[in-house]
Amino acid sequence: MYSLYRELAEGDEKLLTISRIVSLLFLVLPIAISMYGWKIMRDVLFDYFAQQGFNGLSFALGLIFFLGGLAFVGGFIYFRDKKRRYGKRFKDDLDD
Repeated sequence: MYSLYRELAEGDEKLLTISRIVSLLFLVLPIAISMYGWKIMRDVLFDYFAQQGFNGLSFALGLIFFLGGLAFVGGFIYFRDKKRRYGKRFKDDLDD
């Protein structure tokens, strides 16, 4: 296993760079979707306070975007910490 990683690291550093960029995009996209959901909810509330009515469908869509992005990033951090055994609570919980 070590020799395979060593050959990959020495032979094709461009592949490692591309894989890191792709993994970064997997984290940036949910954050961007979450920010867009926050913007939708903010706009709906500003319109409501400006006496232009409350658009519940847009607010619900923004809430789904916001919570979905937040859950994805939170789950990523949780499982990464669980895999690396950060904290006392993950010592016996790695079986699943």
